[in-house]
Formats: sequence, C-alpha cells, structure tokens
Amino acid sequence: MSISSFKLSPIVAGCWRMQAWGWSAAQRLDWIEACIDLGVTSFDHADIYGGYSVETLFGEALARKPALRRMMQLVSKCGIQLVSPLRPQHRLKAYDTSAMHIEASVDQSLRALTTDHLELLLIHRPDPLLDADAVAAAFQRLQRSGKVGAFGVSNFTPAQFALLHSRTPLVTNQVECSPLHLAPLHDGTFDQAQQLRLAPMIWSPLAGGRVFTGEDDAARRVRATLSLVATRLSVSMVTVVYAWLRRLPCGPHPIVGSSRIEVLREAVAALDVHLDAPTWHEIWSAGAGHEVP
Repeated sequence: MSISSFKLSPIVAGCWRMQAWGWSAAQRLDWIEACIDLGVTSFDHADIYGGYSVETLFGEALARKPALRRMMQLVSKCGIQLVSPLRPQHRLKAYDTSAMHIEASVDQSLRALTTDHLELLLIHRPDPLLDADAVAAAFQRLQRSGKVGAFGVSNFTPAQFALLHSRTPLVTNQVECSPLHLAPLHDGTFDQAQQLRLAPMIWSPLAGGRVFTGEDDAARRVRATLSLVATRLSVSMVTVVYAWLRRLPCGPHPIVGSSRIEVLREAVAALDVHLDAPTWHEIWSAGAGHEVP
C-alpha cells in the first residue's frame, strides 16, 4: 500500500482497554467481526496497551479467522517505554524514538498481531530527543520492506508535526479532542490538518466517559446541552458527540474505545447526522463555559 492510497474507516475501533475486558479469544473475535459489520474496519493499537498485552490478545483472536485481515486496517504506535514484567530491560518510563527501537517495535507488533504489515504506524508521543532524519530513514526502510504502509504521529504540536513531515510524509496526527477538551480547535492542530489535507485521528472523544459521568461544572453543562440537542434530533447523546467531531472540516476519524457494540453503533450513526453551525457552537459554548467571542 502506498501512502497516497492510505485510508481509515470514518470511525475507528480503539483497543487500548481490551485486556480489562477479560474476554476469551472467541469473544474478542466476535467483537472484531461486529465492528467490521458496522463498517468500523480500522483498529487502533499501541505496543504499550495493556502493559504490552493487547496486541497479543487481538492477534490471538485474529488467528482464529485470518481471512478477516483483508477487511481491516491495523494501526499501532511506538516510542514509549514502560516499566513492565514483559519488558524487563526497561528501568524507568522513558521515550525511545531511535531508528533501532522503532524498527524493533514494529517487528514485535507484527508478531503479536499475527500479521506481516501495518497499514499505519504512529510515533506515540513527542520526544525531545527525536532525530527527524533518523526517524525518516527508519520509516523509509519499513515502507520499502512492506512492513508499514503509512506513517503518522500522536499528540504532536503543529511545530513538531511540521518538523517530521518536512523529512518524511505523514498522514495523520492522533490527538485528544472532545466537547471537554477543545485545545486542538484553537492551537493550530486542526488548522494544520486542514491545510495539509491530512485527517487527524481523535482519541478520548467522550473525555474518558466524563461527558456522561463528570460532576464538574463543564461536564454538567455539556451533558445538559447534549441532552437538548439529542432530543431535538431524535438521536442519542453519544451520536451527537461524534457528529460534533465529524462536523469539523479537517475530516477527523474519532476512535471509539468501548467494548459495547451499541456504543459503536451510536458512533456510526453520527455519519448520517449533520449539525448546523449554531448547534455546533452551542455544544462548543457549553464546553468552553462562554459563548463565542
């Protein structure tokens, strides 16, 4: 796959909590198939998820029905080192974006996921020691070998993104955004994405559940506004949040981190909901705590 042909499903399935679900391989496979049936064909991973266990859990399920691999896009991340029994060589939490670590991490992810390639690899966090030329060279070797199709970053500022993008083509920046986390709307992250025509990925679109369970003033305001909008549109509040994110002109791909297929279904329903500008700003104002300037 070339970078020019890179494509994710509009809604992405997030696998970071899979270890906590406590499922059998058969249950994990059922979830994967249910996602694909909904058109959620992209699965977001990182080497560190579940203390370096989630990719293996996913791979065990996929190995039960390998033909599904042709129907999905696998995303993974590397660059964070955690202290873990599965990585006894790590003596403290640190970042490693060296070419050696990136390439070794990809090989490990491929083995764990029972696949021979990733559609997308991301550098998980900005690293002050990131050598853009060395990372670019590693990316090029991984692409030439067929191990990775396209590359991006996660949690990078626009300046950090621009630096690495100047050395090697990137296709996305995976960042946090929700009605309770508005920073990418105003710090240049989504402006840069639109300028470069590179759709971002969005993690924690429901603010880790705080949109529905938070007791702080902002969460209460957002929840009340979402309830009003959901009633007006005859959809769920989950659907409203995902429609609010998908309304952005940079065309983001929100990640759903729930094991519940109903939540995925509500997220997919947002693809058929168009929020007008006043409604979009109504939700923004609830999160910001004031009307637009």
